[in-house]
Amino acid sequence: MPLSSGNYGRELRELLAGIGAPKAAAFRPDPFQLEALEALEFEDVLVTAPTGSGKTWIAREEIRRLLDSGKRAWYTTPLKALTNSKYQEFSDEFGAGNVGILTGDRKENPDAPLIVGTTEIFRNQLFDALRGGEDVRADLAVMDEAHYLADEERGHVWEEAIILTPPRIRLLLLSATIGNAEEFAAWIAEVRGVRCGVVTRPGVRPVPLRAAFLMPDKRLVPLRNDQGKLNSEIMKLTEQDQSDRYRGQGRGRRRRW
Repeated sequence: MPLSSGNYGRELRELLAGIGAPKAAAFRPDPFQLEALEALEFEDVLVTAPTGSGKTWIAREEIRRLLDSGKRAWYTTPLKALTNSKYQEFSDEFGAGNVGILTGDRKENPDAPLIVGTTEIFRNQLFDALRGGEDVRADLAVMDEAHYLADEERGHVWEEAIILTPPRIRLLLLSATIGNAEEFAAWIAEVRGVRCGVVTRPGVRPVPLRAAFLMPDKRLVPLRNDQGKLNSEIMKLTEQDQSDRYRGQGRGRRRRW
């Protein structure tokens, strides 16, 4: 790495400032987390909170309460990678024997009291139960990344899953990007016949994102300047690359002629 001196040294220090492990301290739930847990005792709940603010903690604590009572839960995600990650997380938390996983290409411990799977698989189980006149074996269904309902290609899966989930099964929906939460919750309540409360954590994400770019000379520079515009050094690099490509294309055309 080049020496961290001059203007580059200042930029690098500012970019990396504050990064590191926080001091150990006792965990204290945020008010919105406790509010969501209390609301789940009586109604479906839609939680909207920035990424990194602890939405999964709500699901984990409610799942813990249910498992301790001998009940069952489903945790759905839109992505296989996220499903695998949650499966490992919950296996570590509740014990591998209490957690199963169902995706398009993975099926393990399907009779466990907690099933982690893709939303498509959960929707399919709801359809199968409806056709067979059976009950879905769950007391809670968590839908992570619930904003996928608005996805043009896959949104119908979330819509069908919400509509088909029996009212006796509590729904907990988690999302960081739902702008019309009240409207969304009102629709859920209308199609399910169960009130859906909205719990929101105001403010920005507690763990801010910092974007950086690794230059060809191995310098790490901020992606944007203080005015929010693309870093001038990166801009020059991009312009140089485009110029080189244009000259290369020009030489190619001359050879063809």
